[in-house]
Amino acid sequence: MQTPNALIIYTDGACSGNPGPGGWGALMQFGAKEKELYGGEANTTNNRMELMAAIKALQAVKPGYTQTITLWTDSTYVLKGITEWVKGWKKRGWKKSDKKPVINADLWKELDAINSTLNVEWKWVKGHTGVDGNERADALARQGIDTLDP
Repeated sequence: MQTPNALIIYTDGACSGNPGPGGWGALMQFGAKEKELYGGEANTTNNRMELMAAIKALQAVKPGYTQTITLWTDSTYVLKGITEWVKGWKKRGWKKSDKKPVINADLWKELDAINSTLNVEWKWVKGHTGVDGNERADALARQGIDTLDP
């Protein structure tokens, strides 16, 4: 059961073309308080933006926070990567089972490092189904794209 003052995070990434201009967004909720984060990159992929959303949100957690953080993502790539695949990648020197380099290894390493310092409960939410936090994170990701110069 979630405590009233637990930290809940919704993250999402978006890309206009893949690759193309992309954005990431995160909604952080702590009791009645909320914080919105977003940003963009001119030439990126959707998967990189999904990863960036989670990284930026977890980087924004106050140092010393020890409670469980519930992080919702609509990306099975992010969810499975951080909860399952990363263990094997690290054992194999950041190579996949086919011995090819892990795609987005730079971001995976960053996410793994910050994830190891926090108590994160990773959860999946189906995107674009009316879940308020997910819809808001999606809107923030699109806002991240809008901040880029045309």
